[in-house]
Amino acid sequence: MPEKTKIKNRLRGFLDPIVALLSHLGVPPLAVTMLGLLLSLFGAVLVARGALFYGGVLLIVSGICDVLDGSLARREGKATSFGAFIDSTVDRITEMVYFGALAFYFLGKGPANRVFIFLALAALAGSFLTSYTRARAEGLGLDCRVGWLERPERIAFLVLGLLLGRFALMVV
Repeated sequence: MPEKTKIKNRLRGFLDPIVALLSHLGVPPLAVTMLGLLLSLFGAVLVARGALFYGGVLLIVSGICDVLDGSLARREGKATSFGAFIDSTVDRITEMVYFGALAFYFLGKGPANRVFIFLALAALAGSFLTSYTRARAEGLGLDCRVGWLERPERIAFLVLGLLLGRFALMVV
């Protein structure tokens, strides 16, 4: 089993008690998805305003919601193509608002930061291109499970940069 799959399964196992509680409380998976979206929107606003650490914390929590919603749907037998579509769309929105917030943040730091504005927009473009390429290939019946920076890795690097501050973020 590839290392990435092991990590994903461990995380899901760690979150199983929360999934069980949400299921017991009757929380619909879509509600968890929408909570994650709201948290990511608020987190992006914090990043744009310079509160990088708190934006990173909210990105972690919204990422946990992203794991919980799918696990909850599978647990309750409510996993659907429509749910997967909504989940993927929310993932793209999260990346869009965070990378856009980074561009806005660096815009406020003066002309010397133009390169970081460009890099934030390039990261956004790369993120969308990666997702589009995979979706297009799968739509054509091809297997497309390659790449260095899939969404979990992109988000992990982004969180790391946000939590460690401006200079770490510039490196990331």
